[in-house]
Amino acid sequence: MATLILNQALCRVGLVSERLEIHSRSLDDLDAKPMCRTVPLLEVERVVAGMHTHFTPAAWAGILRRHIPIQLFAANGRFLGGFLPAQNHHGLSRLRQYQRTAQPAFALQMAGRIVAAKIYNQRRVLQRLRASRAASPSAPGAAPEPASGDRTLVWLDTSLAQAARARSLEELRGHEGAATARYFQAWAACLPAAFPFSQRSTRPPQNPVNACISFGATVLYHETVALIHAHGLDPALGLLHTTENGRWSLALDLIEPFRPVLVEALALDLFSHQILNETHFETRDGGCYLNETGRKKFFLQYERRMERQFLSECVGHRTTLRQQLEHQAVQFKSALNQPEKFEPFLMN
Repeated sequence: MATLILNQALCRVGLVSERLEIHSRSLDDLDAKPMCRTVPLLEVERVVAGMHTHFTPAAWAGILRRHIPIQLFAANGRFLGGFLPAQNHHGLSRLRQYQRTAQPAFALQMAGRIVAAKIYNQRRVLQRLRASRAASPSAPGAAPEPASGDRTLVWLDTSLAQAARARSLEELRGHEGAATARYFQAWAACLPAAFPFSQRSTRPPQNPVNACISFGATVLYHETVALIHAHGLDPALGLLHTTENGRWSLALDLIEPFRPVLVEALALDLFSHQILNETHFETRDGGCYLNETGRKKFFLQYERRMERQFLSECVGHRTTLRQQLEHQAVQFKSALNQPEKFEPFLMN
C-alpha cells in the first residue's frame, strides 16, 4: 500500500506497536459494531484523510516518526492542510535554490523544459486517444472523431518548436497557454455527450468535468508539495509560475508535464467508462464538486494510475507515475548545480 486513504466519516485511527488500527462505522447504522482494519506502518507512504477522521496522539506520532506526510480534506473535498515530518537539514540546498531562482537564464531554461514536456505529453495523449478511437469507433457514448485532429497535432508540433525558441518567461507562458487551450478543444471532443466541456473553469468549477479536473490537480499538487519538502527544497519558489504569497509555485511548475498524462487522462477514463456519473457530484457555493462517493471512486482510480508500473522509454526501466513525480523533485534539486540534470517526464 502506497497511500492510506481515510475517506469515511466516523473513522478512528490508533497505533498498536508499529501498526495502525482503523475503526469505522457506517453512517446508516451507528449501532453496528465498528469495522476494524490493521495497516502496518511499513506499508504506508502517505496518508489522505477527511476532516472527521480522529487520530490518537500516538497515531500522529507514529506516522510522523516514519516520515509519512498527511493531507487533510474537508467534507466538501477542499484541501485544508497537511502535516510534514520535522526536518531541518537542507539549508545549503535552499540557499542555492534562492540564488538560482533569481537568475533569469536559469529560470527560462528550466521553465522551457517544463513547457516543452507538457506540450509533448499533450500531443501524445491526443495521439493515443485518436489511435484508441480508431480501433474501437463504436465505443458507447463516444463522440465522433473530430476532423481537425490532424491539424491540432500539427499545431502542437509548431507550438513545441516555438516554445523552444522563447526568449522570455512571458513569451514562454504565452505559448503554453495557447497550446493548452488548443489541446483542451481536441480533448473535449473525446468526452461522452452527457458530459460536455467547453472551457476550463476554476474557483469554482462549473460542471462535472471541471470538478474532476480541479480535484485531480489539487490532489497531485499537494502530493508534489510534500515531495518537494521531503527533498529539502522550498516549494514556494516558482519559475514558470511566478513566486507569490499564498501558493506553492514550484509544485505548480513540476506537475505541469503530469497534468495531461494523469489529471486529464484520468478524468476522461472516469467519464468514458461510466465510473463517474451525475450522481457523484453536488452543486453548492456557486460551483460543482465531487461528493463523498465520487471522491472515493476518484481516489481509487487515481491510486491505481499512480502505482501502475510501465516500461519507460526515457528512463529505460519499469517505473510508476508516482516514482517519476518524485524523480522530478530529485532532478530539480540536482539541476541547481548541474542544469543538464533536469529532464521533465515524457510520456511513451
